[in-house]
Amino acid sequence: MTRLPYETIRSLPKVLLHDHLVGGLRPGTVLDLTAQAGAGAPPLPAGDPDRLRAWFAEAAPTPEERARRLDPVVDLLQDAESLTRVAAECAQDLAADGVVYAEVKLAPEQHTEGGLSREQVVDAVLAGLRVGRAKARLFGQDVDVRLLLTAMRQAADSLEIADLAVRYRSRGVVGFDIAGPEAGYPPTRHISACEHVKRANFHLTLHAGEGFGLSSVWEAIQWCGADRLGQGVRIFDDIAVAEDGSAKLGELAAYIRDKRIPLELCPTSNVNTGVLPSLAEHPVDTLRRLRFRVTVNTDNRLLDSTTLSEEMALLTEEFGYTLDTLRWFTVNAMKSAFIGHDERLALIEQVIKPGYAAQRTEWASAAFFRQEDPW
Repeated sequence: MTRLPYETIRSLPKVLLHDHLVGGLRPGTVLDLTAQAGAGAPPLPAGDPDRLRAWFAEAAPTPEERARRLDPVVDLLQDAESLTRVAAECAQDLAADGVVYAEVKLAPEQHTEGGLSREQVVDAVLAGLRVGRAKARLFGQDVDVRLLLTAMRQAADSLEIADLAVRYRSRGVVGFDIAGPEAGYPPTRHISACEHVKRANFHLTLHAGEGFGLSSVWEAIQWCGADRLGQGVRIFDDIAVAEDGSAKLGELAAYIRDKRIPLELCPTSNVNTGVLPSLAEHPVDTLRRLRFRVTVNTDNRLLDSTTLSEEMALLTEEFGYTLDTLRWFTVNAMKSAFIGHDERLALIEQVIKPGYAAQRTEWASAAFFRQEDPW
């Protein structure tokens, strides 16, 4: 089987559901903002983009330790101008990577140290996303980027963030999220916020099943009513796979599969944070074969030195995926997005399926002239 070239993967229309704004800055932008901040800027371990990127991407023993590397980035994003800039660059970078729809996570409470209100934080980021999309269109690229407002599970203001998300539902915010350290901070600490979102007929995704196990997943689903699981990779702890490849699902895993609850898997991130020892041992392929609602995501593009194209290319290399497999992941993600049914269907039928069909024709023709079997 001939492996799909990276440029083919990059040109495919893709959908991204789990990506943190703060974790996706360009290294050059981090350096620019540091220079603008002058003497008050947080210290950085490197002064050129390549070395800085390498430092961010170094492996860490836990997700929490890895996330702390973003503390200096958060310190730099305390004014509207900086937030608008990085949001615009986020939209442009995603569009250049072939992403046609994305939901980006923003924790407003992290950006109020400079005097901004939470509403001003959200307004600045939404303005940047609009600017970035307009600039991308100048290059024939288009991406629809929406926001997920995130509350930090170690804080005590999740209800206020949930209400903010609901109030901005018609202005570019499509859901509410809870992130932060799972151990010691179960989802049920924030059940009032989750109930507020559900009563408003709004959308809810929770980080669960990454730094902690099945109890975190169970609470996120059964107590908090999560529509999607952010990460969710530890659901594999509830699946027993025999040597012949057959699998027996526990009650929680079976429920998640039967209910088609999407998993926002982030393979490279899971390896870099030590949740899994290697990509080869990641359960993404087993979950795919068992027909869970699997989606592939980036988590933090700067921290993991990745893109959605990189994630798909790595999985293709490791598991031998074809265009059909990548289309399956993409359609899964689009079906699971927090926009209306008609919008989802239009992107699937008018953008995603035609985009993959065009690449299938081009790839098959190229393989024929090389006298290779494209499938």
